Amino acid sequence: MALVTARRILVTPRSLTKAGLETVPELAVLRDAGFELIGSTPGATPSATELTELLPGAEGWLAGVEPITAEVLAHADGLRAISRNGAGIDNIDLAAADARGIRVLRAPGANARGVAELALALGIGALRGLGRSSQALAAGRWQRELGAEVPGTAVGIIGLGAVGRLTAALFAGLDAHVLGHDPFVRDPPAGVTELVPLDELASRCRLITLHCPPLPDGSPLVDARLIDRMPRGTALVNTARSSLVDDAAVLAALESGALSSYSVDAFDTEPPALSPLLAHERVVATPHLGGYTAASVSRAARDAAQNLLDALTATAAAAVR
Repeated sequence: MALVTARRILVTPRSLTKAGLETVPELAVLRDAGFELIGSTPGATPSATELTELLPGAEGWLAGVEPITAEVLAHADGLRAISRNGAGIDNIDLAAADARGIRVLRAPGANARGVAELALALGIGALRGLGRSSQALAAGRWQRELGAEVPGTAVGIIGLGAVGRLTAALFAGLDAHVLGHDPFVRDPPAGVTELVPLDELASRCRLITLHCPPLPDGSPLVDARLIDRMPRGTALVNTARSSLVDDAAVLAALESGALSSYSVDAFDTEPPALSPLLAHERVVATPHLGGYTAASVSRAARDAAQNLLDALTATAAAAVR
């Protein structure tokens, strides 16, 4: 008799592998449907080599932020669907996936609350100079800066998807004057006082926070030209994508005082190499903490698992017909 093997799903998000797949209740829906769950190295971003070793025979993939390239997908001999535990899919070679007939699924909004709350925290910290004050005190210096309060502060939200809208609402709840920019949004969502062009937002806001995807051509959104339009001493927060900013331009602006601070939770590689920008005293860098809350991880895992199950069930039913 031929040996019947379980249908396999690869699970790679660090938040899930670190906990141990067997301890994650949100994955039970996949086990109950008869799938065997295969995890990558616990708590680590899997390398391309590891992925090519794990992918053969996998029918589904519950994926994290690891690069999913055409070279990796060449080893996906039975893969029918990739389900991200978040909204972003720019880490996936969509053309390569499409060419192999692999569906790519997202979990939009699952981690929006966690990311928005971090953007709020980083924004308030920037207005009060918390990073520099803490560093100074740890070094034995008593260094106080005159901070700004949120009420009346002009806060610019670039990108009004699920995270941007919630960030706007949080700042508005503290009586900030919130300006928004999003070329795909026609009416101001809750909390946004005005929708304005990008250059106008840059010229009017004391605090700017980024919540948009990378530009299609890969060029930075925040470059020297845009920074030059900002009031001197503007604070910049980036919990979206590192490619949205020109690192050299931001570093030069921090050195000159054009920017008062840069807070960043997004990196091209994780962990990132220590650069002159990340080491700057006016930079607060956090290790991709935005969606790393118990509630966000749970929602993202639940939505991604259900999306994957629905897709695999649908394709199996179609094959039977």
